[in-house]
Amino acid sequence: MKTLFFLLVLNLFTYPFQTLAKNQENPISELSILIKIKSFLDPNGQTLSSWSPNATSYCDGSFQGVACDEFGHVMNISLQGNGLFGKIPPEIGQLKRLSGLYLHFNGLHGEIPKEIAELTQLADLYLNVNNLSGEIPQELEKMANLQVLQLCYNQLSGSLPTQLGSLRKLNVLALQYNQFTGAIPATLGNLGTLQRLDLSYNRLFGSIPLKIADAPLLQVLDVRNNTLSGNVPLVLKKLDEGFQYANNTELCGSGFANLKVCNSSFSPENPSKPEPFGPQSRELTPKAIPQSADVTGARSKSTNAGLVAVVGAVMMVMLVVAGLFTFIWYRRRKQRIGTAFETSDSRISTDQYQVKEVVNRRSASPLISLEYSNGWDPMSKGQTGSGLLQEVLESYVFNVDDVESATRFFSDSNLLGKSSFSATYRGILRDGSIVAIQRIAKTSCVSDETEFLKGLKILTSLKHENLLRLRGFCCSKGRGECFLIYDYVAKGSLLQYLDVKGKIGNGNVLDWSTRSSIIKGIAKGIEYLHGIKGKKPALVHQNISAENVLIDQHYTPLLSDSGLHKLLADDIIFSTLKASAAMGYLAPEYTTTGRFTEKSDVYAFGMLVFQIISGKTRIGLSVRQGAELCKFEDFVDVNLDGKFSEPEAVMLGKIALLCTHESPNSRPTISTVVQELELSSIGSSP
Repeated sequence: MKTLFFLLVLNLFTYPFQTLAKNQENPISELSILIKIKSFLDPNGQTLSSWSPNATSYCDGSFQGVACDEFGHVMNISLQGNGLFGKIPPEIGQLKRLSGLYLHFNGLHGEIPKEIAELTQLADLYLNVNNLSGEIPQELEKMANLQVLQLCYNQLSGSLPTQLGSLRKLNVLALQYNQFTGAIPATLGNLGTLQRLDLSYNRLFGSIPLKIADAPLLQVLDVRNNTLSGNVPLVLKKLDEGFQYANNTELCGSGFANLKVCNSSFSPENPSKPEPFGPQSRELTPKAIPQSADVTGARSKSTNAGLVAVVGAVMMVMLVVAGLFTFIWYRRRKQRIGTAFETSDSRISTDQYQVKEVVNRRSASPLISLEYSNGWDPMSKGQTGSGLLQEVLESYVFNVDDVESATRFFSDSNLLGKSSFSATYRGILRDGSIVAIQRIAKTSCVSDETEFLKGLKILTSLKHENLLRLRGFCCSKGRGECFLIYDYVAKGSLLQYLDVKGKIGNGNVLDWSTRSSIIKGIAKGIEYLHGIKGKKPALVHQNISAENVLIDQHYTPLLSDSGLHKLLADDIIFSTLKASAAMGYLAPEYTTTGRFTEKSDVYAFGMLVFQIISGKTRIGLSVRQGAELCKFEDFVDVNLDGKFSEPEAVMLGKIALLCTHESPNSRPTISTVVQELELSSIGSSP
């Protein structure tokens, strides 16, 4: 008996190591997994022709849309808008290191495989704008690192799983334009990081759970075009125009425009119906409220002391093994690729750079941590010596010493700001001029060096009084970074002049003529980019926003980041759209087409006009209606205290409305806008 017990314990102790050794001897080939995934996503082989089973590597950029971490594991699959008409295979769940999966804007059909929940490191899951059907797998609750879940514009059905409330890192949940039925799970109120929840254009019924308002960071709740009923929690008024509820005829509530007042049977203190999946729904059927089974309590307790000792010994051994595996996992985890601004020791020594710093990111998205070609060195003689770009680029090249000394080795005191892909520092060059230096990791840049150089050529060719001037650039192979050197703009971005209180001349309240002049300057800068006058090929900016409009000492607007998308990887460009969409700059047609055009720039410009006139960052329905009805108190900044030109305000409101028209074909060209502004003498005093 003792021998049997000893063998049992020994087997329990050695089994994990035997399994590990077996897996190491016969690892599942990621290449074979990718080829299997290809057969499902692209069954006709029309798109993913670069995914070859005979490839020696899939991490060198040869596999379209695939990027790896420093250990050679697939970390990102980005195939948005590639005309894929197959299905999502269960094998996708075997890519355990995957942190970003982008399959949107395709024609994928079938169900979402439950195996996708095995991607426990996944932060971004974009399956929107496809033809997916079936229900949302309940197993998604295992995806503890998920931050963005985009399933909108599909044909998904069934009820919303209560398990979605377990995704504690979720920022965005977009489920609009599907066929979901049932109630809104109150568990969504448990999501402490949720900022945007879009459930519009479905078939949901029941009331809006009071617990939804418990989500502390919630900014947008869109439940339009459902069949919801009952009392709207008054606390949702804190969302202001971020709460959208139109076309739910049975909703009621006081303090909300266009809602009827509830009768006593719908009082929040004594609702007539239980809150769906909430505290009062404990008497509902087991199907409505999934419960974890507890079978331990039904088992009889043994009083055999020997059995207790055996169990204790086994548990002790298992704890030791688990602790050992946890330690190994932790050490490997610490070695994974870091942020885009961390520099490895080997890179530091290559450039004889002895200062190491860590810049905290606002976004935890792993998109900016992708690794591409190890030999990335676009400024090497082999690249520029061909004569293709050397003549253009030579006068713009800085060296690493210039950049480091200008920023005092990237001192935190010189940090102006950071985004999901770059950090910007204030610097002083040796000639005494003040500059802004944008620091971009090579992992955020296009992997093809020829394309990168072509992008640089475009940036150096942009010269206009309303565009931020590029002074030069520097690319360091050793540091694995690229630096863009721009003129420093003292008065910051247009964003600083929005949502401020005060009077003209005090703080950041702009007078009317300055606002008008800024609008005109922005329009001229966009017109130059679009090449309307035939001087250069058209260039779509793609990211026009108040943050990317800088104001110089003369209050001249300067568009920044013009052409920058020509340098950046597609994944990085897409990651920047989150903020743009949240602020309302993203044209509505992008949701269905996934493409930028001159008309999408015009849409963003129209939003800027609304912001500049109203002095607000958030443009809601009241501002638009004010412009339509010429109600100046609703769309002209109250800080102006009536000191503005009413004819100009009417004309600018009209331009903003036309530029933000739902249909791109109904929007004017930016050249037409500039002509209208010039004819109206915008910029004169009221």
